[in-house]
Amino acid sequence: MKNKTIVITGANAGIGFEAAKALAAMGARVVMICRDETRGTAAQQRITAAGGTADLLICDFSDLGAVGKIAARLQETYPVIDVLLNNAGAINGSRLLSKDGYELSFAINHLAPFLLTLTLLPHLGKNKCRIINTASMAHFMGHINFDDIQSKQKYGEMSAYAQSKLANILFTYSLARRLKGSQVTVNCLHPGVVRSNFASGGSIFSRLFYIAAGPIMINAAKGSRTSVFLCSSADVEGISGAYFSKCKAVKSSKESYDTAVQEKLWDLSLHLTGISNPV
Repeated sequence: MKNKTIVITGANAGIGFEAAKALAAMGARVVMICRDETRGTAAQQRITAAGGTADLLICDFSDLGAVGKIAARLQETYPVIDVLLNNAGAINGSRLLSKDGYELSFAINHLAPFLLTLTLLPHLGKNKCRIINTASMAHFMGHINFDDIQSKQKYGEMSAYAQSKLANILFTYSLARRLKGSQVTVNCLHPGVVRSNFASGGSIFSRLFYIAAGPIMINAAKGSRTSVFLCSSADVEGISGAYFSKCKAVKSSKESYDTAVQEKLWDLSLHLTGISNPV
């Protein structure tokens, strides 16, 4: 991974930080995109203190305008990006809105990485590049409710989260199909049930669940292994449009393979993010 540039969103904590730390230890230049500057700086310092190379950029993924600006800055600053790891995510105990007025889980977990990836795509396509989307096995409980995709009529924290994680996989498959034959590969993954502070924004029930289930969860370092594998391993060279768990390609949900759903979500996401179709 020496001389490779890897962009990781949500890299200041949890599996994002552990992936950044591991990849920096392999010799990669890691570009950490974080929401909180104080926490991001602390994470960056931990990596550089261990001898790694890490840059820090600040971006609030609940603001699509900020996502567009960070994409422009990445293109200006890094002539080559070898890996884009879309890792930032959130779960919310109540229905909240993003700066753009979208349901927050859908905005952060799907629309933000959709916009970042497609805005960067012409830049990424200049060389061999891997795009990796962090999904979740929670997508098996998900369904894309096009009649109420913003959860205005009914909100449940897990249903909203599961819908957004299913959207990650649908996006992965759509983009991989469009990029077939190019130098860019696109895959997604389930990191495992990870013990972290991820549920801090969830309801009291989800927080209590995470506390109770803590002893059987894996730590963040183990949870980052599939992400690191997809970023670095020669075993996945040329593989695109796959869903991975425990470093192996596995089947995702039935709905995730529905091309009609993929295309409808693609068109809706273009409309909501306000960008033109680059592929």
